[in-house]
Amino acid sequence: MARSAAAAPRKSFRCKECGQVEAKWLGRCSACGEWNSLVEEEVVTSRGVLRPAGEPVSAAKVEVAEVAARRASGIEELDRVLGGGLVAGSLVLLGGDPGIGKSTLLLQALDALARRGARVLYVSGEESVAQTGMRARRLGVAAPSLLLHAETSLERILGEAQRLAPEVVAIDSIQTVHTEAESGIPGSVSQVRECAGRLMTFAKGTGTAVILVGHVTKDGAIAGPKTLEHVVDVVLQFEGDGAHDHRLLRGLKNRFGSTSEMGVFAMRGEGLVEVKNPSEMFLAERPIGAPGSVVTASVDGARPLLVEVQALVAPMSAGIGRRTVTGFDASRVSLLLAVLAERAGLDVLARDVFVNLAGGVRVSEPAVDLGVALAVASAERRLPVQSRTAVFGEVGLAGEVRGVPHAAERVAEALKLGFERVVLPRHNRARIEAPRGIELVGVDHIEKAIKEVMPM
Repeated sequence: MARSAAAAPRKSFRCKECGQVEAKWLGRCSACGEWNSLVEEEVVTSRGVLRPAGEPVSAAKVEVAEVAARRASGIEELDRVLGGGLVAGSLVLLGGDPGIGKSTLLLQALDALARRGARVLYVSGEESVAQTGMRARRLGVAAPSLLLHAETSLERILGEAQRLAPEVVAIDSIQTVHTEAESGIPGSVSQVRECAGRLMTFAKGTGTAVILVGHVTKDGAIAGPKTLEHVVDVVLQFEGDGAHDHRLLRGLKNRFGSTSEMGVFAMRGEGLVEVKNPSEMFLAERPIGAPGSVVTASVDGARPLLVEVQALVAPMSAGIGRRTVTGFDASRVSLLLAVLAERAGLDVLARDVFVNLAGGVRVSEPAVDLGVALAVASAERRLPVQSRTAVFGEVGLAGEVRGVPHAAERVAEALKLGFERVVLPRHNRARIEAPRGIELVGVDHIEKAIKEVMPM
């Protein structure tokens, strides 16, 4: 929006967590309650009448060519999370822990786009062109239309982008870029917000897809003001840890597609490699015949995923039973332990209980409840679950096993990996036909499920 009067500077204080603006400094944000989160910044106010940038258009007359506007990268796991590819004029934010592989993923994706005919500009604010070129050579990135540039000035970046007119611009990272229109050092709240806003204007005005790399704080949130995530169209989170070579790409926000999809990669010496069958990877080292090990079927977006739930029930080491959970909601595990104690008669509340989703995977959907409950029951009774049996289902407070969506897809994934039996909610069993080569057992209570997988 253009303004007819000259701008006058003044001071204000903005919360770097939620974006709340205060007229004076406060120790605690009045909106989100965070302490010491307000930082001083210079804002611009104007006196005068706003001039409209364009006339309103009827929604019925707007033409949207979504298929033509999307540009597939050729990396299926990335395109899956994006919803089919990059949308022209979109602003994408890619976040992740330091060293997790954000720059590697970005370089490989840009190379794939360039090989498919796109003109791409990669701007690094942390490396020289020579350093980026060395990494590109190691990854086998050599597309002629992929242009490398080392710059931190937003004005010069936009100047090169306008001169070269690329279809895709990537900036690694937004915290290193600064603009002369704002005071403060690169990475400050005012700099990040202003740079992101001008890049958004550039993307919408030219139809160029812009990708921003964002650093992550120690709490796992993307560094910078929270308004950064509100400005962009898509927020992608790249996850993983040093103990495993696989990486997960998730969509936290997507104005053009679903946020429930997940992409899986494996880190190799030559870079990131797509994992076409993540279930096989997560079950590769599963111990056969070990008590406390159960395979459960989860669904992330449209993709079924088989993961191993491990549980250990040990004598209480302190005055109260300890709960240690990795990869699942700890409060949900506490609920399931209470159900097992009250509805199935298992002695687990006065014991130390450890639950782990093997392979470093994290799952949040209730369909994993039955797998967690049966793993704990197997560990408590010291009886192994049948090795070729997979389970899924939600467990209620009365001990009932409730139906879950995508039951047929979960069963098909189990059959593909050689499982011969699936224990599932009776509600789902009544609505799907058992494929050839696999037995489906419907259960309606946790006690019956325990008897089906651990016959005495």
